[in-house]
Amino acid sequence: MPVPLAPYPTPPPAPPPPPPPYTSPPANGAQSQLVCSGCRNLLLYPVGATSVCCAVCNAVTAVPPPGTEMAQLVCGGCHTLLMYIRGATSVQCSCCHTVNLALEANQVAHVNCGNCRMLLMYQYGARSVKCAVCNFVTSVGVPANTPEQKFNN
Repeated sequence: MPVPLAPYPTPPPAPPPPPPPYTSPPANGAQSQLVCSGCRNLLLYPVGATSVCCAVCNAVTAVPPPGTEMAQLVCGGCHTLLMYIRGATSVQCSCCHTVNLALEANQVAHVNCGNCRMLLMYQYGARSVKCAVCNFVTSVGVPANTPEQKFNN
């Protein structure tokens, strides 16, 4: 006696197409960076982009207009990396609201900690600087024409 044949099962639906491949930055590798307006992570983006979407928090951050020179500093209150337009004299942290003094390179000096030898940066004219590593206070009240003080140009 012949066995009845069952129909072949219908094939499963085709899988969705793969996501578009990662597009690398321009051939010349020109990239810039900015701080995410949502989670404060540092974002890299190809030059020419007008906005950047953060992969961590999905916040969209506008890119400053071309030609705007940016600088960065670490907040003295919460240690968050802050970016600001070069030339600003102070920067308020959006996380802890600390107002940070933004110094240009020629307004700061360097000295090694008198205890742990860590390189410390301080505002020109200060008489002492406290090391954030060991809390030692190093005196820097030396006249500016002595070779012990190295000024950044």
